[in-house]
Amino acid sequence: MKRLAVLLPLLLAACAAQPPRATAPVEPEPPKTPALTYAETNLNATLWTQGTVEHDMSYRGIYAQATRQIAVALKQKDWDALPKNERKKPARGLKPAVIVDVDETVLDNSPYQARLIRDGKEFDEFSWDQWCREQIARPTPGALEFAKAAALKGVTVFYLTNRAQHLNEVTLANLRSAGFPVADKENVFLGLGTVVEGCEANGSDKGCRRELIGRRYRVLAMVGDQLGDFIDVDNNTVDARAAATKPYEAWFGERWFMLPNPTYGSWDSAVLGNQRGADAPTKHQIRRDALRTD
Repeated sequence: MKRLAVLLPLLLAACAAQPPRATAPVEPEPPKTPALTYAETNLNATLWTQGTVEHDMSYRGIYAQATRQIAVALKQKDWDALPKNERKKPARGLKPAVIVDVDETVLDNSPYQARLIRDGKEFDEFSWDQWCREQIARPTPGALEFAKAAALKGVTVFYLTNRAQHLNEVTLANLRSAGFPVADKENVFLGLGTVVEGCEANGSDKGCRRELIGRRYRVLAMVGDQLGDFIDVDNNTVDARAAATKPYEAWFGERWFMLPNPTYGSWDSAVLGNQRGADAPTKHQIRRDALRTD
């Protein structure tokens, strides 16, 4: 026992003198970017849409150019703004028309986007229906002047919308109360689900409805905020959209008039790889990964 009592302190001292065993360094985890809610991601876009002179003057400038082009187009009897595959009979000799989209083209729905941001919600059919039924959407800057100028020149204004059919009447009422010319003798309001004999539409594509107009009218100009307001794209990808516009690049600003809309659209679906049902973190990461840094 005496010997153990003598050795024990020596053993403890020897252990204490040993250097600590080296451990592999732990790499710190990269900081995680929080996934923003729909309200947060759409805040700047909606603010720009609602409250900036840059937005309003962009719209007014585009509509002013479209108005000037009506006079040019009326003098050229073969002038036509329909995509070439949608023109089934010669345009010469047909009555003149212009085609406009509704939402964010002639009617401003930014208050609906603002409500979603205020309430921390995403788009849903019920709240959208409620907004449409209020019939208080205002004309976008320059839209009313364009439509009235076209009508005064004897040009029929057609309204193509992808609002659901049960919203047709309230949308027409909103257009009329806002002062837009809506011809009574013509079916100038062509909503989603419009049946076009001899043409099968793919989902919400507008090609068949444009073709229907082209059977009786030559189209002087088209105005919209989405690529689908001008041409159908079979595969909604970034590359396919770019390829579809290539043959018509010279038409933008001459026959086709694209309005800026950063708040929503098929452009975002294309960026997301059409994964609209993905959760917020996934969509947020896809959008970040799509950014170009050079």
